[in-house]
Amino acid sequence: MIMKLKIPPALQFLLFALIMYGITRLSGNHFVFEFQNIIVWVFIILGLSIGLTAVFSFRKAKTSVDPLHPSKASQLVTSGLYRYTRNPMYLAMLFGLIAIFFKFGNYYNIAIVMLFIWYITTYQIKPEEKVLIEIFGDDFTNYCKKTRRWI
Repeated sequence: MIMKLKIPPALQFLLFALIMYGITRLSGNHFVFEFQNIIVWVFIILGLSIGLTAVFSFRKAKTSVDPLHPSKASQLVTSGLYRYTRNPMYLAMLFGLIAIFFKFGNYYNIAIVMLFIWYITTYQIKPEEKVLIEIFGDDFTNYCKKTRRWI
């Protein structure tokens, strides 16, 4: 099964980041605080670490990481980070947007971060889950009962 949504999640992330940039440029509403850049780097490092670890887990299991074709999945990965979150790759993107929120220091962008969570859940994660239930059946259903969608 091919996902109805044809925009790869990485591109969705970039679009949301560009929206955040545009809002920051247009509004001029900024906040600054001590250690702001440290928080930015913490979220960047967390996001990159989580994302790379998640991709590595899929590669190790020899299964597809193609988000537009979840039906290519040949293994249900439930170990490593996948014990704590069903979607560490999307969590990594979320942490990237949180880093951008703090970097730009614009209060309005928190709404964009929340919109990303809703959008990726509605148009990417939930459709993926339907496909994974078809492929893995009770194994995926039981995994969903034990492991949260985000964190």
